[in-house]
Amino acid sequence: MKPILQLALDFVDLRRAIKAAHEAVKGGVDWLEAGTPLIKSEGLEAVRRLRKEFPKHTIIADMKVMDAGRTEVEAAAKAGADIVDVLGVASLSTIAECIEAARNYGCKIIVDMIEVRDVVPRAKAIEKLGANYIAVHTAIDEQMRGKNPFAKLKKVAAAVNVPIAVAGGINSETASQALKAGAGIVIIGGAISKASNASSAARAIKKAMGKGISIKTDLYKRVDMDNIITILKKVSTANTSDALHRGGVLEGIKSVTMGIKLLGRAVTVRTYPGDWAKTVEAIDIAGTGEVIVIDSGGVPPAVWGELASESAVQKKLAGVVIDGAIRDAAEIRKLKFPAFSRLITPNAGEPKGYGEINIPVNAGGVRIEPGDFILGDDDGVVAIPASRAVEFVNRAMDVLEKENRIRKEIRDGGTLSQVTELLKWEKK
Repeated sequence: MKPILQLALDFVDLRRAIKAAHEAVKGGVDWLEAGTPLIKSEGLEAVRRLRKEFPKHTIIADMKVMDAGRTEVEAAAKAGADIVDVLGVASLSTIAECIEAARNYGCKIIVDMIEVRDVVPRAKAIEKLGANYIAVHTAIDEQMRGKNPFAKLKKVAAAVNVPIAVAGGINSETASQALKAGAGIVIIGGAISKASNASSAARAIKKAMGKGISIKTDLYKRVDMDNIITILKKVSTANTSDALHRGGVLEGIKSVTMGIKLLGRAVTVRTYPGDWAKTVEAIDIAGTGEVIVIDSGGVPPAVWGELASESAVQKKLAGVVIDGAIRDAAEIRKLKFPAFSRLITPNAGEPKGYGEINIPVNAGGVRIEPGDFILGDDDGVVAIPASRAVEFVNRAMDVLEKENRIRKEIRDGGTLSQVTELLKWEKK
């Protein structure tokens, strides 16, 4: 079959979904999917509206049917769906019932293998039942942990003969890989729906699919542990705080120099107020690109100043974060050294040598372990636990991407409240 580009409209507002769909169709999208969030928030009216707006396009209802197969397939088909999605983890009885209902009501069935563990035997059983398509799908929450669908896709493609769709964080760099791995239908969500120009995004992906090439993108990519810094360079502390469920913020700690970004892994120091011995010793221990995080009780005297900053610059450290006091602010600003502190004061303490290096500390009310990721900018500082860094950093990128789309819609006319339909979503 000719390669198909399918757009997953995973919005919760129908108006925004329709707007993105019109843009994407101009860029060459073939099939339009009413995503599960859209169906849950707007009901099957989302399918009816897509059918009305795009009468010549194939419309998919991503129902993720798990039970009551006949009822749900009938409802989706009568609303205008050409294809209805049922979960591969549903019972074979439910899947068979969906397939029979689809034949009766004039639509087709795609079986989504999301979270199916023994994917090959299940795919073979589903093919035998008569499903029209099989989808190999990595869940969004799994994508945030650095996973993709390609390994499963290759296994399924080698085992069955029905057309295969693939979904799971695919973009213009990986769409052609999906085809080479055996997919005939490439399902794209955020790489189009979150783009400020959905037409251009769709066009780039169609080009990549048509020519079998990879087209570079800076967004819509999820990283593993080795590439976290590339994402942290793009996102803000605000993006990251949202990703951390409004957490991770070191309260009360601000940048000494505005307009300078801080990012790196933590070398931690706990010391007594004013005792700057361990803070200076940590400079010798820290490696290139690391951030010294100091817990000195949140009070003066200063435990860091110009000379410590000069030393850190020579060691190519990424910066310093102090839950306590810093001094020599003017000189540190001239160095453009990323320094963040709770307080600025002229008086320093004495190097008595109390304290420890590379133990868990508390800074700004947040527990920080050695090796945690630290991000700072004009809004403040956020700490990202190393144990969940891949997930949270990928979620921060997701926040950034969504905001890019909202910003574009605001610039097209309207306010933030209007674009996000705020009154509709206020908690009742």
